[in-house]
Amino acid sequence: MTINFINSKNVNREQVEKLYNDVEWYAYTQDLGVLQHAMEQSLEVISAWNGEELVGLIRIVGDGLTIIYIQDILVLNAYQNQGIATQLMQQVLKKYKNVRQKVLLTEESPDVRHFYEKNDFQSCDKGSLVAFAKLN
Repeated sequence: MTINFINSKNVNREQVEKLYNDVEWYAYTQDLGVLQHAMEQSLEVISAWNGEELVGLIRIVGDGLTIIYIQDILVLNAYQNQGIATQLMQQVLKKYKNVRQKVLLTEESPDVRHFYEKNDFQSCDKGSLVAFAKLN
């Protein structure tokens, strides 16, 4: 299987909906217009493709100079644990290597923690950082 990566904010709407629903991120697909607009307003969107099938995506927001925020990183369940998310993450970390703050917010679970620590992220519950969020 060859996975191709495309850097474009213009991703097929139906395939985006399928991807987000597959990983049960239903809050995003309640209003596909908002999701599409959010992707257009993002700093960068990199998608992963197996032929014509969208299998993964990473979405970055921020200024690209002092901070980036990894807003979304997701891979179809059938393609997880094959290194696709790692490849998406590594592309972003390489491109933005000189950006001091690389931030993300995610749910707690051992596999999630392992993935981000493997990619050199440090949890804010360790060390000198503190994180705050206000979610609606």
